[in-house]
Amino acid sequence: MKISTKGRYALRVMIDIAKHDENEYVSIKSISERQNISNKYLEQIISKLSKSGLLKTSRGHTGGYKLSKESSEYTVGEILRVAEGNLNIIDCIKDYDCPRKNICSAINFWRGMDTIINEYADSYTLEELLK
Repeated sequence: MKISTKGRYALRVMIDIAKHDENEYVSIKSISERQNISNKYLEQIISKLSKSGLLKTSRGHTGGYKLSKESSEYTVGEILRVAEGNLNIIDCIKDYDCPRKNICSAINFWRGMDTIINEYADSYTLEELLK
């Protein structure tokens, strides 16, 4: 499993917004400048985060983005799943009905590794990353 730039940047964006959200919306321009991510790529990432309900948006001169809940209520796993789709290490664990899953000698290993990765990602909150 490899986390793509979308996943890494999504986490950076969420940390940035949490860090700079002082009861005001954080502009995409300011996030882009601080994180050195192009506006166009940032818009794609923020669109996913907003559509999933992780961010609130506001349009206009003072518009931008802010967290839709407290930073302690977000897990890293939740953020990465929005950006990546899932954190499965191989397709046959959850999303794919592998014809070999009933005879696969390694299936329990893969399931165990998948569980460890997902539990680890879910064990960290956005608030913990801010500290």
